This record gives sequence, structure tokens and C-alpha cells, in this order.
Amino acid sequence: MKKDSVTWHANARFARRIWGQLPASSLGLLKQLTKRLALSVAEGDLLFLDGRWYVTHSGLLRIAQRRRCSGIETVIQNRISDPQSRRWVFKATVYRSSNSKGFVGYGDADPSNVSSLVRGSELRVAETRAVNRALRKAYGIGLCSVEELGSAPRPSASGSSDQRKIPTNGNNGHQNGQPRLRDRLCLLIRQHKLDAGLVKAYAADYCGTAALRDATREQVEAFINDLALRAAKDRDGLICQLNSYAKQPEVVNP
Repeated sequence: MKKDSVTWHANARFARRIWGQLPASSLGLLKQLTKRLALSVAEGDLLFLDGRWYVTHSGLLRIAQRRRCSGIETVIQNRISDPQSRRWVFKATVYRSSNSKGFVGYGDADPSNVSSLVRGSELRVAETRAVNRALRKAYGIGLCSVEELGSAPRPSASGSSDQRKIPTNGNNGHQNGQPRLRDRLCLLIRQHKLDAGLVKAYAADYCGTAALRDATREQVEAFINDLALRAAKDRDGLICQLNSYAKQPEVVNP
């Protein structure tokens, strides 16, 4: 009980620091989410947008990890996907235990229901949405996940109109009321013992930019969500892909 109380007070304090004074009803819901699901505002599990709480993909994965989720399976639905129009549909199944029948969720994405800033990443968005819906079913989470929204929502607190670049300083490590992406990425690297240099190279390639600093915030957030999913599902496969970004030694002709 004491531990829950400390977590709740820390969450409330951190939320006020980011989004200012919150309505009593919003704080009451935050208290419930803290005690029931141990969601952390500081770690980016929750976002407060347009007066509503949203759970993030990384927050859902942490819940699954704490509840000892047995596995997550995703399958592309070829019959109803249309690569020509960049419409993708995924089916995700979450297995809470080794003998679980599984909880199913579907996710779709196409240029009409994703933010213009992540156009071209519809396939990854569809898979993330499917996983999120399956996780919310499996663990009885009534909050919508922020990745399921059709466009980038407005933060509830005022901030800079330029949301494209990743913040590097100021605002206590936050931009536009959202936890700094660099901190979330560093946490993932530490949790899964990944090579930071290889992750950076992979991130730039994933975002289609010469360097990670040239990517938009939305592109980097999509990368972090995908990295968290892959690290949780298939760390060995992720390590193999990261190793492909290692610089090969130059061959010197005799």
C-alpha cells in the first residue's frame, strides 16, 4: 500500500509538471491507473491529450512483461490488405500463459487514417495497432492507445508549434507535454542490453534519414515503438539485424 501511494504521488507530481493543473476527474483516473496497472507517467506509459488519458505502446508492453506474458504473435492479413494503396491489416494474438487460447486484436492502417508525418510507415503502424488492441483485451485495459489514433492529437498543455524535431534540452527533458524520446530509447537500450551505436544506425535507416537527428519526432516515436515490440518478441533476431549495421573492416590490398 505504501509503495502504491508513493508511485501515485510521484505520478501526480510528474503529470502536473508536464501538463499543469489537471481536473480532479483526470487525477482520479490517474490514481486508479497507477494502483491497478502501475503505469508510469515518467517512463512514457501514459499521455494526457485533449483532456483524456491514453496508454502508449511501451506502457502496454511493460504491463505484459510484468504479468509474465507468454508471447505475442502477429500475422499480416493478405486477403484484405492492399499494398498498392498502402492499406495493411494485421491480426495479433496475445498469450497470457503457455496454455492460453490467446486474445486477438486487429489493426489497420492506410494513408487516410495515419498522421501525414508517418506516411509510408502504414505497415508498421498497422502491426502496432493490432498488438495494442490485443494487449488491451488480454489485460482488461479500457484506455485507447495513442498509436490507434488516426492523426497526431493535440497535447493538453500549450507548447511550441514545432513538433517535428526531437528535443535535445530544456523543458525538463520534455517537449509539448510528452516525455523525451531520447530517454525512452536509452531505457530500451539498457533494458535489453543493446549496442547504442548500432541502434542509432538502425534508427536512421528505419526513418529514412542520413542521421537520426534529421528524423521527425513522430518517425522516432514509431521506431521506438517498433524496437520495443521486436526486443520483447524476438531479441535474438533484433540483435542479428543490428549487427548488420556494424562497420566491416577495410580490406587492405598487399
